Amino acid sequence: MSGSSRSERDETLALCEPGYPGASVTTGAPAARIAARIRREGPIPFDVFVEEALYGTGGFFTRARGAGRRDADFVTSSEVGPLFGALVARALDRAWDELGGPDPFFVVDAGAGRGRLAADVLAAHPRCATALRYVLVERSDVLRAAQRDLVVLEPVEDALGPVLPGDDDSGPLVLAGVGPIATALAELPALSMSGVVVANELLDNLPFRIAERTQEGWAEIRVGIQGDGFVEVAVGGTPEIATEARLVVADDVPLGARIPVPTGVRDWLNACADVLEHGTLLVVDYAASVEELLARGQEGWLRTYRGHGRGVAPFVAAGEQDITIDVPLEYVVGAARRVGFTLERDLAQAEWLRALGIDDLVSEARAQWEARAHVGDLDALRHRSRVNEAAALLDPSGLGAHRVLEFRRR
Repeated sequence: MSGSSRSERDETLALCEPGYPGASVTTGAPAARIAARIRREGPIPFDVFVEEALYGTGGFFTRARGAGRRDADFVTSSEVGPLFGALVARALDRAWDELGGPDPFFVVDAGAGRGRLAADVLAAHPRCATALRYVLVERSDVLRAAQRDLVVLEPVEDALGPVLPGDDDSGPLVLAGVGPIATALAELPALSMSGVVVANELLDNLPFRIAERTQEGWAEIRVGIQGDGFVEVAVGGTPEIATEARLVVADDVPLGARIPVPTGVRDWLNACADVLEHGTLLVVDYAASVEELLARGQEGWLRTYRGHGRGVAPFVAAGEQDITIDVPLEYVVGAARRVGFTLERDLAQAEWLRALGIDDLVSEARAQWEARAHVGDLDALRHRSRVNEAAALLDPSGLGAHRVLEFRRR
């Protein structure tokens, strides 16, 4: 694997670098827009800063930044190679079986990026393929356009239909046996469906706020301006931030402790509940227990990435780098439960992939490589690559440590 994954537990920077009173407000569109908003409204919540820096006009993800190898910023499991997508295809087949083999079978790939995961899932030819309607959801117009290099995309109406006229009692009939059909949207589809929603390294990039425990209760860390730089500003906690902070952790934490409050995750789960009537919500991300978050401190759970390496402090280059957190595990599970999802699996990615049969695939690939190593043809190299991919996906200090959460809604 080239580049670096975002799961590496190396040292991170504080909001502003040590001894640096504030990050310079550059002329870049996101930074200038954020600065103008602060001057107009006063200090803004950190989730507003993240939303503008990552997803606003000219923001990080709107310029085709993010996951990938060359000309990208970090490597996710799906960018390591096709093995991850092949195993996700097995998980989709399992979910399809649990639903009784419906046709159509909807799969929503939330935060689909360039479409690498979608391409690999489809290339694996899952058993559910003839029923499969695969919906890639990606906010970035540039990344959504790039999906066409990897996936054949059809009009939305074909993926969510097509339909045949029915009688007056039954209404339109959805055409069966015509999958796989893939399409792309900027937001979650506006329909209630049975199927699967997959989110691979999405939740860590959703906007979040920062709360700090003080003598008076929970304060909120906001973003302000001092001179020509962004600075953090502590404000008295609002009822909302106090309520949400208590959903992350109890009040009996050390004074000065800071926690992420993932408001974007909460809102996204609410939207998923509107879409997924029956089926599986599959979340793959780097999440951590509250105990771990408190032990690491903000310097451990808040990170930035750019150009396959660690970025600078979040305030320094707004819109120029990825901003990501370890997602509070208890908060995600609780927020999902409140909108009707039941947690059925919570595994490290390495455990989850082994349950899907990665070891058998690697043993087969290793045997094929050893048999053909003296030839050194493309087929031999493909088998060797699969062995290397597996090592990266199972690495307990890297991608293998990601949490896989499988929720059900019945």
